[in-house]
Formats: sequence, C-alpha cells, structure tokens
Amino acid sequence: MSRPVRVRFAPSPTGPLHLGGVRTALYNYLFARKNGGKFILRIEDTDQTRFVPGAEEYIMNSLKWAGMELDEGIIEGGEFGPYRQSDRKHLYKKYVDQLIESGHAYYAFDTPEELDEMRERLKSQGVPNPAYNHVTRQYMKNSISLPADEVKRRLEENQAYVVRIKVSRNEEIRFHDIIRGWVIFNSSQIDDKVIFKSDGMPTYHMANIVDDYLMKITHVIRGEEWLPSTPVHVLLYKFLGWEDMMPEFAHLPLILKPDGNGKLSKRDGDRLGFPVFPLNWINPETKEESIGFKERGFLPDAFVNILAFLGWNPGGTQELYKKEELIEAFSLERVSKSGAKFDFEKAKWFNQQYIKATPIDNLLESLRDEFISANIHKDDEYLKKYIQLFVDRVTFVKEFISIGYYMFKKPNSYDEVQFNKRWTKENIPATFDNIKTQLSELNDWKSNNIESVIKQVLNDNGCKSGDIMSTFRIMISGEAGGPPLFEMAEMIGKEEVIERMNTAIAYFSK
Repeated sequence: MSRPVRVRFAPSPTGPLHLGGVRTALYNYLFARKNGGKFILRIEDTDQTRFVPGAEEYIMNSLKWAGMELDEGIIEGGEFGPYRQSDRKHLYKKYVDQLIESGHAYYAFDTPEELDEMRERLKSQGVPNPAYNHVTRQYMKNSISLPADEVKRRLEENQAYVVRIKVSRNEEIRFHDIIRGWVIFNSSQIDDKVIFKSDGMPTYHMANIVDDYLMKITHVIRGEEWLPSTPVHVLLYKFLGWEDMMPEFAHLPLILKPDGNGKLSKRDGDRLGFPVFPLNWINPETKEESIGFKERGFLPDAFVNILAFLGWNPGGTQELYKKEELIEAFSLERVSKSGAKFDFEKAKWFNQQYIKATPIDNLLESLRDEFISANIHKDDEYLKKYIQLFVDRVTFVKEFISIGYYMFKKPNSYDEVQFNKRWTKENIPATFDNIKTQLSELNDWKSNNIESVIKQVLNDNGCKSGDIMSTFRIMISGEAGGPPLFEMAEMIGKEEVIERMNTAIAYFSK
C-alpha cells in the first residue's frame, strides 16, 4: 500500500526567494494538491553563518502572495514539527552516533590549515579535484587513521571535530528519478561529506535526510543542482536502515537566461530590466532594493501560470491555466530534463491576459490604494468604467494609474506634431467651431449622440473623418491614440470636454 503523499519545500533563509526557488515550491504544491497530499514548508537554517534577517518572513510572504497554502509549517504547525531546523537541533546527534557506531561515519579532527595543505599537496601532484575520500582519509587526522585511545583523548578534551560519512571505494549507487529515469554514480566520485559540524549542527546532508524521514516525506522535488548530492543521501538512507522509507526523487531543470546561455541570475534581471524575485527585497546590509513581480504589477495567478510553464508542458495548445486547472493537469512526468529559458515578453503577455480576464470589481479593489495615493478621488462607478475602458491597453496593473491620467485631469501636454499636421488644413478650425457649438447644445451627453453630432458636422463640412477624430482626441486627451474616443468623451463630461476644446484651440491658435 502506497504512503500518503507528503512533500516539502525546504529553502534556506539566506536571502530573497529566487524565481527558481518559487517554481520548486510551486511544483511541490501542485503535486501535493493533485495527489491529495500535504504541502510542507521547512526552513533549513543549519548554516547559521549565512542566515539573513528577514529572509524567513520573505519566503512565507512570497508563498502566501502566490496562493500556495501550506498544510504544515512554522506558523501552521503540525504533528511533525518543529519546522525550523535550528529548533530541531536535539534530534540529529543520535542518528550521527548511530552512523559512527555502525562504522558508516567517523570523527575528523583536521584543522582548516591541514585541509588546505592536503588540497595543495594533491593539486601539486596533478589531482584536479582534491577531496577528503577513501584515499586521503588514511593519512588525515580522523578516527579511522588514529589509534582508538587518541580518538578518545581528543573527544574527552573537547577538541574541535566534524563527523564525515564513510563512502566505500568503487561502489555503484543507483536511484530512480521521476524526471530523469535511472541515475547511476560510482562512489569513487563522491567525497566523505561532512554530516555534522563542530558547532553541534548537522550539515544539509544529514539534517535533510533525518527530517525527511521523521516527517514521512514521500517525494523530494528540488532543483537539479542537488542531483550530485543525491548519492550521499541514498547512502545515508541505506546506512541508517531507512531504505524502505526513502522518498522518490525528482530533480527540476534550471531556469535559464533569456538567451539560454546559463542559469538566470539577479544580475541578468538587473541588466535586462525584469524582476527575478516574487516580492520587493531590501538587502539588510547594503539597503539595495530589488523590485519584485508583485510590485512590478504582476497578478499572482499570472505569476503562477508563468512559473508553471518554466520546465513543464501539459501538451496541447492551451497556455492559460487557472490554479485549479494547473493542479488537475500537473504531472512530474511532463517536466523537461533540459533547462527552460525565461522570456519576459511572454511573461508580460501572460499578465496582460490575466488582467483582461479579471473581474472589474476585483481590479478596482486591487487598485483602490493606488488611486488614493495618486490623489484620484472618483466614485466607484466612474473608476470601474475607467478600468473597463483601458483594460485592453495595460500590461501591468499599475499602468491603470498613469495610462489614462487625462480621464482625471486636463492633459499635461499635446501631441503637437500630429495636431499641427491636421489643424493647418482648410476648414478644420472652422469645423471645430461648429462641432463645439453643436456639442454645447447637446442635451443627452452619451457616446452615441456625441459621435452622431461630430459625424454630421464633418459630413456637412466635407472633412476627412481621420482628421477630425484625431484632432478631437488630441484636444481632450493630449494624445493621438487611446481607448474608444466617444466613450472617453462621455466619461470626461460635457463641460470638461468643451473647456478642453477651448484650451486646445487657444493654445494652437497662438
């Protein structure tokens, strides 16, 4: 009988969550929901030297914004807690001791200087990648090479030590990866990794295995950068007698730069002008601020849809998926082995489609504070009509505030080139005097009536439609392009339209 699905997203609080990290969380989340399982957040803070203040909260806020509800975690709790590794410190040593007693791990007392000396000596002998392994451990200071009484003395004197896993020579290590199939390593390629440090904390390798075992994790879904570490983890499951509880592995492809040449980094985002973090991040040391997808104007559902397609393809032509549809369609078997290029133009297209599909009431609520900050104080009906008028013209939500500023106040300037191109034509000024008079007498200020008046006047005066419409648009908005002209004029209002026409005519008649 198969075990209930339990997956974990286990980031380290060493800085903001990168696009690749959020995608890892998303694939774990989708897999859990698809299979009726549990989605768990575990903070892996065994390396206290790299801890960054605020990073833990940033991780949780990012998942919340993206709509990935946690079943267990630091805030949510759960029967397998604590969910922060530094709070689980007391759990690991007995398993380290078990490995030492069974001969699968050993104490190593080497100083940093002695380790450097060993590496330099091996390099001088032509060894390209010096390592602490089945060969070098024989002449280093550890409980394999030293007499038992000396090891005992060093421990009693509380000399600094680490514990290393003892990896056998020339052993085949195999495991099945859901995405990559069977993966085979030879143990000669693997060094004796440190699994327990002198500060009493386990390293990632040890803590990861113990926590996954105790939390009954069934599937480990993580980035491909962890693939070389997996043989060590497989050995630890074997050495601890937990092979029957070893999770299935799935190593996700890298997210690549837009040109496909290497892994996407923050530097690439800065250089090319797009975010790589879900939310704004302020570096606590340098105070440098990095803009996030949220603050750039992406909707969370669009962001999730974008991420889902960075390495996964459901087949078919459908690209827009609601979260529930993603859950239904998702499978690890359809995740690619090769890296996925990040295309910001495509990301903007996704966001644009989601904005168009979002109910106007919802868009208004998401923009309400922005309108207030911009000193825009119109009633809800006006604002909803405004959003509807411009919804096909924005890529980011925040653009609603600026794109149609002239719907709230007089134009800041005019497209003088386009205006003068037409204003100097015969009959155009006189025609607009007539249009202004007719509009002033219009009682029912509706878009269709405004259109009828203008079209009747231009026909009577023998003017070209394009000349009149473009000039009228510039008079009231300052711009040569924009949303439907007559709906725009109706919203601005009769008195304001007439006043703007007068202002524009006076400006261009100087």
